[in-house]
Amino acid sequence: MAASQDVHVRICNQEIVKFDLEVKALIQDIRDCSGPLSALTELNTKVKEKFQQLRHRIQELEQSAKEQDRESEKLVLLQEVESHKKQMLSNQASWRKANLTCKMAIDNVEKAELLQGGDRLRQRKTAKESLAQTSSSITENLMGISRMMSQQVQQSEEAIQTLANSSRTILDANEEFKSMSGTIQLGRKLITKYNRRELTDKLLIFLALALFLATVLYIIKKRLFPFL
Repeated sequence: MAASQDVHVRICNQEIVKFDLEVKALIQDIRDCSGPLSALTELNTKVKEKFQQLRHRIQELEQSAKEQDRESEKLVLLQEVESHKKQMLSNQASWRKANLTCKMAIDNVEKAELLQGGDRLRQRKTAKESLAQTSSSITENLMGISRMMSQQVQQSEEAIQTLANSSRTILDANEEFKSMSGTIQLGRKLITKYNRRELTDKLLIFLALALFLATVLYIIKKRLFPFL
């Protein structure tokens, strides 16, 4: 039974030390907290939970001390309980001071934000005016680009129309060249045909002349040399 009590006492002491350190850490977090108020509220909730756990363990240790058989051991444990209670009270005092410090810091931050509110409004107004000027400049640039693109489109349409006219002119000239080529080919054929006919006429004239000369020679021969 005594061994079981000793184990329980050691566990209580270990957890009391653990909760005490956790409470101190949370109190330091509260001192360092600069807001918002919701963050402070969350930290205080955690501190309350740790204090409840710490108080419960101190009460368990106190109950174990009262159940000790030896008076000397009882006195030692009761002294430890008293020391833990004093430490818990000290932590509670530190907790209250940390809350006051944190609330003052949050108040100062809120006051500074209120004082800076006018500057922020002026900065926002200036930013809006600058944005409006920038937007106006961008709009003018876009309109200029739009006009330039319109002119370029018109110039492109005129160039395309000129190319189309040039293309039609080239097609007409090509048709004329084809027509002239046909006429030239026809003339060439006619000239060739004429040349052929001229050659035939010359041959016929030559044959007729030869026949005439042969006839004349034959008549002369018969008149002059009848005996031949």
